[in-house]
Amino acid sequence: MKKIRHPEKINQEDNLSPPKPDWIRVRFSNNKNFISTKQILKANNIVTVCEEASCPNINECWSKKHATMMIMGDICTRGCSFCNVITGKPKNLDKMEPYNVANSIKQLGLSHVVITSVDRDDLPDEGVSHFIKTINLTREFSPSTTIEILTPDFLRNKDAPKLISRVEPDVFNHNLETIPRLYPSVRPGARYFHSLKLLNLVKEYNQNIFTKSGLMVGLGETKEEIFQVMDDLRSANVDFLTIGQYLQPTKKHHIVDRYVEPEEFNLYKKVALAKGFLLVSSSPMTRSSYHADEDFKKLKSIKLK
Repeated sequence: MKKIRHPEKINQEDNLSPPKPDWIRVRFSNNKNFISTKQILKANNIVTVCEEASCPNINECWSKKHATMMIMGDICTRGCSFCNVITGKPKNLDKMEPYNVANSIKQLGLSHVVITSVDRDDLPDEGVSHFIKTINLTREFSPSTTIEILTPDFLRNKDAPKLISRVEPDVFNHNLETIPRLYPSVRPGARYFHSLKLLNLVKEYNQNIFTKSGLMVGLGETKEEIFQVMDDLRSANVDFLTIGQYLQPTKKHHIVDRYVEPEEFNLYKKVALAKGFLLVSSSPMTRSSYHADEDFKKLKSIKLK
């Protein structure tokens, strides 16, 4: 029997999005590096957001031996309308997972790694301690590897920003995903201002950590609303902003309101840089972890100027 990935959406009517334009194209690759990356991840029982969220850039990234590790299992306790990660009741945490992740990073020889997770509202600390164990073991196994974490909102753990900042990941990323008006339909389990506060507190606790957030466009937002979110993020002292096109994973997910043209992405980049972000990645295929290693090098060089 086929596993139902999104039981909360099964009775919803299909949302038919418009056909993809010419500028939304993904090339398939099955080269030696892609296969090697897949084998290493499978041997260590590693879940990746690349696969679980149906990332369109998986072929390019895995061919460069880049992968975003997803910890705490493959089942999320939230039911966001844009996301293809499985929704349901999660399994118990795998105590060996931090070790396996650190071992995979070492085997892949990564100079920069992105570690993300599902939401785990079922855990007393919402997974903060699991993140910390994974960061510490990664540093032990690969001392020269820089670490970027893409976290959930830790909605009910008020100590999360302080605890995360103490282990000092090189980049702390938490995505706002969309404008506040669309939260009830796009990110119903989250709170816009809580997410802003999380980003702000991590920076306040540790100025050495680069902070980062991402937005999807094409969900029904306006340009003016995107500009306001930029202002909100700068008020929270966020350093790096990513903006990419929302792509509908299945017909049960949120509809694509429109495909934003490349020229508009260029406008968003210009405006965001003018508002004070250190770095902005804005294009149709941009995702949170896309070119993360190259972008981290750029961030470091900008800070040194």
